[in-house]
Amino acid sequence: MNLWFIFLLPLLCLPARVRSEDYSDVTVIVRGSETIASTSDEFICATIDWWPPEKCNYDQCPWGRASVLNLDLINPLLGKAIQAFSPLRIRVGGSLQDQVLYGTPNLGSPCDPFTKVSGGLFGFSQGCITLERWDAINDLFLNTGAVVTFGLNALQGRRQISRSVWGGPWNSSNAREFMEYTVSMNYPIDSWEFGNELSGSGIGASVGAEQYGKDLVELQTIINELYGDSRKPLVVAPGGFYDQKWFAQLLEVSGPNVLNAMTHHIYNLGAGNDPQVPNRILNPQYLSRTSDTFRSLQLTIQRHGPWSAPWVGEAGGAYNSGSRLVSNTFLNSFWYLDQLGQSAKYDTKVYCRQTLIGGNYGLLDTDTFVPNPDYYRQVSYLLSALLWHRLMGTGVLSTDISGSSYLRAYVHCGKQEGGITLLLLNLHRSMGFMVSVRNDLNVNLTEGQGVRRDNVFVHGLKRTVSWVGSKASDGHSKREEYHLSAKDGNPFARTMLLNGVPLELTEDGDIPLLYPVEVSVNSPIYVAPLTIAFVAFPDFEAEACGR
Repeated sequence: MNLWFIFLLPLLCLPARVRSEDYSDVTVIVRGSETIASTSDEFICATIDWWPPEKCNYDQCPWGRASVLNLDLINPLLGKAIQAFSPLRIRVGGSLQDQVLYGTPNLGSPCDPFTKVSGGLFGFSQGCITLERWDAINDLFLNTGAVVTFGLNALQGRRQISRSVWGGPWNSSNAREFMEYTVSMNYPIDSWEFGNELSGSGIGASVGAEQYGKDLVELQTIINELYGDSRKPLVVAPGGFYDQKWFAQLLEVSGPNVLNAMTHHIYNLGAGNDPQVPNRILNPQYLSRTSDTFRSLQLTIQRHGPWSAPWVGEAGGAYNSGSRLVSNTFLNSFWYLDQLGQSAKYDTKVYCRQTLIGGNYGLLDTDTFVPNPDYYRQVSYLLSALLWHRLMGTGVLSTDISGSSYLRAYVHCGKQEGGITLLLLNLHRSMGFMVSVRNDLNVNLTEGQGVRRDNVFVHGLKRTVSWVGSKASDGHSKREEYHLSAKDGNPFARTMLLNGVPLELTEDGDIPLLYPVEVSVNSPIYVAPLTIAFVAFPDFEAEACGR
């Protein structure tokens, strides 16, 4: 309560009714003639980690039984949560990934779980997953239609050269036997990821790019041998923090058509106990810094390995299990959705949220499996998708924006053929925005006020135009609005409202139906302070979205 009071102090003296001085006019011009990037159909992704209950940070231990090894796989809420995405990509991996052994017949040692040990990597021993547990996990994935990315141990067989540097070739024998069993059981692995946070200087351990590239070639050879003429899973790596020189060298050493996707991790909000995390989430200049990473990785791939594609393999905002006061609240939704929007503009194909369950940043509560607020950014509606996954198609469009930087705007082609969906994030604590949407087909850029075009200012905006182009000029067309806000206006609340109605599971534990409000397309969109809006324009004339 104290944190909420301090955070919202500027709001306390504001009247409930919106006055003219409480909002600012903003114009969003949509450039629909061509897409600037694209995502995959499984852009939305969530992770399941290996951390045991003993994983603690800042005198708190938020993981409980959320590990690959101990998660309650038959909990109906877990199954419904995954199934609702239809499909949800799940990345199995995390910090302990490179200490995982696989309980195959030739393992040669007991298959025991992780235990806390002094001097162990991240303070834990090696841990082992039995084939029986692997069978049970795949039952869950098969029953829910999950698209699976599985992270392999990339440290096996190497020797520690210095404190954090490991050398020597990868010993693939245990991983190969595990993969061979997986193939024999017809478990549909979409992609095998090699290693976790071993790139560059690494986190806890690192491996040089040259040796890593040679090991990727070996992994690709194993996949070719095991899968034969069947559909072959993708090879993705390195699952670490972006280091331009290291990533470029990895592509060059591994060579063409070996590494299908480059995965990198993002924890740009700081430590989980940092009191500045809430302020960083609502600072547009701070949020925009990650665009430099997305842009650089995109260019690195284009120059050194155009056969590959950028993925965000893990992103939790605040590191060390997330922020106890922020990561599972409505406020974190601004960071998360902004990340989705930013990354998509730079051709990111997959974005994996840390985590589906576990830590402070889980989409599901670790104890109850009930969805946290961010879950409703990702969960699907019926057999399609909800909000982002339901409304935001794979084609990414460019926008020009006039007005405050505190209004973030992202535009994609609609999920269905034709039309667009606009995502609006109001980061301002007290100012609302009245948003007019225009089509660049009808905008005369020779007069008017300044417009911000992806951080470049151009001039001119003719306001007396039809917002969609040649369609809907009679004013009868509608748009669909999904306004998201925090319960009681508290951004640290864990209950989210959709168009003023609390989002809660049904009595049967099902995801609720999400209904929009229909509004005339010719009226402006009001986005209240600290709220989010998805706005679907089914009749918007965007040539790139009708192809």
